[in-house]
Amino acid sequence: MEKITYTFIVAGVVIKQDDKYLLVQENRPGTEVNGLWNFPAGKVEEGDSIEQTAIKEAKEEVGYDVDLIRKIDIFQAHSNTPPKHAFEAKIVGGKLDWPKNEIMDARWFTWQEIQEMKESLRSEWIIGAVSILESI
Repeated sequence: MEKITYTFIVAGVVIKQDDKYLLVQENRPGTEVNGLWNFPAGKVEEGDSIEQTAIKEAKEEVGYDVDLIRKIDIFQAHSNTPPKHAFEAKIVGGKLDWPKNEIMDARWFTWQEIQEMKESLRSEWIIGAVSILESI
């Protein structure tokens, strides 16, 4: 039996607009995730709910105020990785902007483009969450 080695939960938003999904490119020099694409997401802090974290991360990482539409699913690749809660979200305010010290870039991608850039994605949860939304 594998031991659990994580002690946190991740929450993120899947923002779709005009048939494209918003992803952010990680700016973490010296780490294996530097330059990889991800949803706006982050660790749930003590005292915050999973939903509050998802909303907060959208604002902090891409500058948008969002409303959560629904929880898409919970993704966990292995027992030694944190569970990732993905929420479908819609933009209700703000403008696209990101902290350059954390995010290299933020761009809109089609489902086809996301499938073709699998090696450049931080985690399988991106493919999983978008494929669920595409099937609805």
